[in-house]
Amino acid sequence: MVSKNKYERYLRQIKLKELGTSGQDKLMKSKVLMIGAGGLGCAALPYLAAAGIGQIGIVDFDIVELSNLQRQTLYSIEDVGKSKTLVAVQKLKRFNPEIQIDSHQLKLESHNALKIICNYDIVIDGSDNFSTRYMVNDACTLLNKPLVYGSVLRFEGQVSVFNYCDQQGKSPVDYRDLFPAPPSAESVPDCAEAGVLGVLPGIIGALQVNECIKIITGIGQTLCNSILTYNCLSNQFYEFSIQPNKNKSQSAPSTEHEFVNFNYNWFCGTEFYQNEIAVEDFKSYINNKKFKIIDVREKEELPLITEFPHEQLSLKKIEEWSQNFSKEDTIILFCKSGKRSQTALRILTDKIPEMKLYSLKGGIEAWKNYSLQNENVE
Repeated sequence: MVSKNKYERYLRQIKLKELGTSGQDKLMKSKVLMIGAGGLGCAALPYLAAAGIGQIGIVDFDIVELSNLQRQTLYSIEDVGKSKTLVAVQKLKRFNPEIQIDSHQLKLESHNALKIICNYDIVIDGSDNFSTRYMVNDACTLLNKPLVYGSVLRFEGQVSVFNYCDQQGKSPVDYRDLFPAPPSAESVPDCAEAGVLGVLPGIIGALQVNECIKIITGIGQTLCNSILTYNCLSNQFYEFSIQPNKNKSQSAPSTEHEFVNFNYNWFCGTEFYQNEIAVEDFKSYINNKKFKIIDVREKEELPLITEFPHEQLSLKKIEEWSQNFSKEDTIILFCKSGKRSQTALRILTDKIPEMKLYSLKGGIEAWKNYSLQNENVE
């Protein structure tokens, strides 16, 4: 039962007749794993702690960067360069010292995902890439764990509950029912490429916690077998039902052994990074006439480049323009983060295998940051 001291802390939600002390007791006995301490995680984690979730796990291997602060409000300027997981754990412990916070400062992969996820009751997915989403979904399906899914991009976000059967007794759907196969790597940009409005992860992350609380306490109606989308420009919500997909990919692992040996990066088409030029070395190539430097972003995409001569050739037209290249050419491709330039590299390699192709590692943003840091040092 809820103690007198804790009763006062959670009084406002205990007063809700639908939840009461019994619901609060369930929250305090629950174990929730947060995948990712980025935009969605920073929004969800404080509300999980505030609700009195008894044990919260955080999985993230990344460090805080200045560009994170626009939307990842758990961090401050003093945290730049520090581990996201460790900073989040410290701040949440100060906020609510009565709950247990677990730090998993690592990259979630198929060889460790099942061991981590099995220790929790519910998983909230705040990841930002398809390979992790498919992996987390498959792990939750194998372990029979409810999964609260969320995603954001530019001005739109999505929330759903997978692998969960509510009181209505419907057959639960999972992420593969919604997306039987991953999109091509070049067709769907991530937030680093396309951007995201800072408040959007806050809205979607809070909605994920709302679903989590409903699952734990049994109140309300969850988003199982449906997906909620929100557009922050029009302030419109749409809810769509999800039906079991008969054409769902048969490649999903059905056993622990298959899961551990499943290559999610290959499955999602992201395991092709090669022939990269480090930002530290890029300057020596800029004025070398032997190299053609090509920007594969869309026209007028920021940041604009005026520091060195280059051609602009959209990734969408790279295959069409490949006929203008020859096997004697040596080309350096760049985009915003290095993702699209690698896709262009793969396309051109397939077309002209003999051609020398390189991709700028980390994209033009990494090069600009490196150049700015070195200017300040000088």
